[in-house]
Amino acid sequence: MDSLSSSFLSSIQQTKVPIILIRHSSSPPRIYISSVRIDDKPQSSTSTYTKFPSPLPTETPQTKSTPLPPKSVSVKRYKTQLSPPKPSLQSTFLDTFDDIINKFIDPPSRPSVDPRFILSENFAPVEELTPTECEIEEGVLPSCLNGAYIRNGPNPQFLPRGPYHLFDGDGMLHSIRISNGKAILCSRYVETYKYMIERKAGSTIIPSVFSGFSSLLGSAARGTLSAARFIAGQFNPSNGIGLANTNLAFFGNRLYALGESDLPYEVKVTPNGDIQTVGRKDFDGKLFMSMTAHPKIDLDTGEAFAFRYGPMPPFLTYFRFDSKGNKQADVPIFSMLQPSFLHDFAITKKYAIFPDIQIAMDPAEMIFRGGSPVGLNPAKISRIGVIPRYANDERDMRWFEVPGFNVMHAINAWDEVDKDGNEAIVMVAPNIMSPEHTLERMHLVHALVEKIRIDLKTGVVTRQPMSARNLDFGVINPSYMGKKNKYVYAAVGDPMPKITGVVKLDVSVAQERRECIVASRMFGPRCYGGEPFFVATYPDDPNADEDEGYVISYVHDENTGESRFLVMDAKSSNLDVVASVKLPQRVPYGFHGLFVREKDLKGM
Repeated sequence: MDSLSSSFLSSIQQTKVPIILIRHSSSPPRIYISSVRIDDKPQSSTSTYTKFPSPLPTETPQTKSTPLPPKSVSVKRYKTQLSPPKPSLQSTFLDTFDDIINKFIDPPSRPSVDPRFILSENFAPVEELTPTECEIEEGVLPSCLNGAYIRNGPNPQFLPRGPYHLFDGDGMLHSIRISNGKAILCSRYVETYKYMIERKAGSTIIPSVFSGFSSLLGSAARGTLSAARFIAGQFNPSNGIGLANTNLAFFGNRLYALGESDLPYEVKVTPNGDIQTVGRKDFDGKLFMSMTAHPKIDLDTGEAFAFRYGPMPPFLTYFRFDSKGNKQADVPIFSMLQPSFLHDFAITKKYAIFPDIQIAMDPAEMIFRGGSPVGLNPAKISRIGVIPRYANDERDMRWFEVPGFNVMHAINAWDEVDKDGNEAIVMVAPNIMSPEHTLERMHLVHALVEKIRIDLKTGVVTRQPMSARNLDFGVINPSYMGKKNKYVYAAVGDPMPKITGVVKLDVSVAQERRECIVASRMFGPRCYGGEPFFVATYPDDPNADEDEGYVISYVHDENTGESRFLVMDAKSSNLDVVASVKLPQRVPYGFHGLFVREKDLKGM
């Protein structure tokens, strides 16, 4: 799933971390890290971690597992940290308190926050990689890919010694810079305030929300520790405490790394393929607190549309940026009556569409009952809110009930007018059929892509499923954002959060109530990819076919430990691979990304 990136990294240690093989009866089979060591100096370009096959599923919990003989797999060594300054007595006391919390007061108690389960296989972190040329092992890279594909995702700076959730890792960008048929890979951390102060200190300072507060006593202890660290001057929350690990956006000729718990961080891709963090941006003081990791960019106007949400009224605030990247006035939405987990939204040429879903923010559940900070409210009826795209206030906001509709990612939306002149809005999005598992058991999540039509005159909402497959991370040709599109490219979860392939759907056949998948590419046994992205062959040609282009993604082979960059023909019936690039370092599974054309990179 997407980053629920209001999380902050849990406590860490830098010395050897023994990890005991465990088995959770509620978890699918997985491979576990048995130990990881950080060396003062790297001995070679690769290292090994030991992996053990997970026991077969069983109906009853196991108290002990006996591992099979270990097998070594080559992976990059964890990044060597800067030598931290000699700790003061005050810092030593606070770090000791941190250890006591992690080991005795609030240790990992669930699979979803257990680093022995979470940081296994290709979810394990990697070190930074300076710009390194890649091997083109198959085909030729099309000229329309001249530019950079950058993908964001969590990559913890330190090895967890306490609870850790998949969404807790520091943001790392993996960029493949393509020019004249050659490719250069670079992996760099987003240098957030959190990342920099912890890197300097050599340990974690800012706690995580998703894994750091899971019981009343633990929450009280971690809250006390955070207050003490603040009083001691170890961090200042006004400088930002986010991870920037979820997505990227390009607008106003600037590239931003995004996480919805903080402001955007501007980044740059240099001519040699390196990635630089410019800094945290508040847009001349007009943007504060946080911003969604899923802004919508209208390529016709150059505008960006965004929002923020939170646990305090107004629970939703809508805003936009003009074509030059200047932020416009906030539009608070007070008709959202309770805090909802509003991760994504959609726009048309006339409206902005907000899903108010059953998945809600519930700090009380986290603090007092040891549950997740985001959970299901089964008594709530899901709604869709529609507001004029250029609204100055919420007076024209309308809400439509859509029972059981729980959206994490919106794919697209557009305006329609019927033969009688009546207006309607059409939205395409994956509906999570098992929302109670959103954070705790993601392998049980099944998302069904639906086409939703809202008649603005009668208020009638109709829904049509587009496929029975478990699909998410759907994307379109970016030129069709907010306009009627025909094709969607979506990731196949089998199970989530691993991606076994990519499919192409034809939205136009949804009304025929049949399977809308018209092309498919599966990656093969134990090969998993990420969110696909569509790159048009002729992006400046308004007469080009909508599917004239390529679908790109990183793919990791767990059989060999190698990662690749795949380029697939979007028009072909099998999404044929036209180029494969072998990467010099594996790319961990992550979240969202985008492609930036060469001319835009030069204009930054």
